[in-house]
Amino acid sequence: MEKKAEAFIRLITIMDELREQCPWDKKQTMDSLRYLTIEELYELSDAILDRDMSEIKKELGDILLHIVFYSRIASETNEFDISDVINSVCDKLIHRHPHIYGDVKVEDEIEVKKNWEKLKMKEGKKSVLEGVPKSLPAIVKSFRIQEKVRGIGFDWDNKNQVWNKVLEELEELKVEVEKGDKNRIESEFGDVLFALTNYSRFIDINPEDALERTNKRFIKRFQIMENEIKEKGLDLSDMSLSEMDVYWEQAKKMYYTENKID
Repeated sequence: MEKKAEAFIRLITIMDELREQCPWDKKQTMDSLRYLTIEELYELSDAILDRDMSEIKKELGDILLHIVFYSRIASETNEFDISDVINSVCDKLIHRHPHIYGDVKVEDEIEVKKNWEKLKMKEGKKSVLEGVPKSLPAIVKSFRIQEKVRGIGFDWDNKNQVWNKVLEELEELKVEVEKGDKNRIESEFGDVLFALTNYSRFIDINPEDALERTNKRFIKRFQIMENEIKEKGLDLSDMSLSEMDVYWEQAKKMYYTENKID
């Protein structure tokens, strides 16, 4: 514990020195840091998906620096400081875990989540969905919405019911595509994505992670294909789809071999 405290104090000290002495750090505001923080969060997300522990450690450090930086800026106008930030989250955690710090009994994580949402409502929240950020990417937001309403019991009983809903939404999308109404097609397509996101929870898959890993696989395979075609002295833009498909199949095999996937 002492080692951790020393490391944190070291970071606070460095932040104070940079804020007072470095021209760039002195100039920063919460607004100027905001987009950089978002970038750091996405870099952490990439590192987690790549399972790169060295990069995860690095990106966590960058995010921790940003938290300390925001707190230092706020302290200059006596709004709050890093101790207020830490104590605030500590108080919230203790309050929302009465099964640990109080006499409430729970059977499993589902009950923990239900109690969490009930406590948030008692704290003045007007809606269970109030805490879902408006700027979240759509699939992440959809997943969080469904998790939130599940916390108060608004959910399907089993995955078969949800899969049937997926099939129902797909059929409705097919009907609207045949009719050709763009607005209706968009609406039904959204329903399909929402239903699939719902299903992902029941099979214990995070849809955002799954899609991003598919993106990464596609990029790597496509780049392998590009390299193979280039080595043959061919131009991708001059090839037919069937010609490209031959190299695409080769790229997939090479990708699986490189990544030791059966």
